[in-house]
Amino acid sequence: MHLLITGICGFAGSIIARGLIEHIPGLKITGIDSLIRKGSETNLEPLRALGIDVRVGDIRNEEDLAALPAADWVLDCAANPSVLAGVDGKTSAKDLLDHNLGGTIHLLEYCRKHKAGFLLLSTSRVYSIPPLASLPVEVHNNAFRPVFNDLSPSTLSLTPSLSPLGLTESFSTLPPISLYGSSKKCSELLALEYGMTFDFPVRINRCGVLAGAGQFGKADQGIFSFWTHSWARRKPLKYIGFGGGGHQVRDCLHPRDIVPLLIAQMQDAGRKVEPILNVSGGVESAMSLAQLSAWCSERLGPHQVTADTNPRPFDIPWMVLDSTAVEEAWGWKPQTLMPAILEEIAQHAEQHPEWLELVS
Repeated sequence: MHLLITGICGFAGSIIARGLIEHIPGLKITGIDSLIRKGSETNLEPLRALGIDVRVGDIRNEEDLAALPAADWVLDCAANPSVLAGVDGKTSAKDLLDHNLGGTIHLLEYCRKHKAGFLLLSTSRVYSIPPLASLPVEVHNNAFRPVFNDLSPSTLSLTPSLSPLGLTESFSTLPPISLYGSSKKCSELLALEYGMTFDFPVRINRCGVLAGAGQFGKADQGIFSFWTHSWARRKPLKYIGFGGGGHQVRDCLHPRDIVPLLIAQMQDAGRKVEPILNVSGGVESAMSLAQLSAWCSERLGPHQVTADTNPRPFDIPWMVLDSTAVEEAWGWKPQTLMPAILEEIAQHAEQHPEWLELVS
């Protein structure tokens, strides 16, 4: 089998590539990466040393894709993953759409030409912001949790797509979902349309926050890595919005845990299951920033965190995905829970004190 991985030198792409090479005998991987993301260049030669054909190129350029050999499957890990992209002054809206949507269109054309299956790593940020932003919450064990007996009529109508286990795939994806979320949602829709129109398999895996050692974490993306590395280096940290208490909750997932699911999806392309599924760590790997700070304090020593009560665009108090459907469809469950992920990041921070400067 021949697999093309886009964004292969990124955090998720590089870890998944290593896992697939390890678990699929005879697998041939071609990878493409623009190396735009700082830190991604550190994965280039190690991946090539594994026998992976890594090309430096950009999926926004049709010529770069035309130079690639035919593959049986495409795994799309390339994206600008920040929910603030297009509005933070660092990237334009057009740049974001060129990366996340234009690139996907070129890949779908590649799949059409070569009859390749398409695997898309999507995101929890395709879910509608207003019902999540207005979700009634209470602080429990230093973290927000939804108060389900106090839902407004409009939010109540979303149940059972919202429960203590998290959001299901049927939760609203109506705008606003951010420009980033919209780019990924449009990519999902086009992938399904292309697959049905041109008869190739499509699987869309909506991931929660990805986390682990070697992640290029920043304040607006890769928060678990960014926070832990910053804590280890005693860099300034602050809780933003929601009263400045750091009670916002996210779940996290290690990319290597996605590998068994991708293998199953490629080896059983015709299985009759829903093509869009949540793939996350769920409530067992969910944590607030305040809880993360407590963990860091115990593991790495004390450090002060300041507060900024001003809200940040597109932020929400609680985002946890319910992955029940993917377990029922593919027998998949995450294997690396939050404590192991955080310990892995902490060890990486101790071994690489220069990491923040390298990737920022």
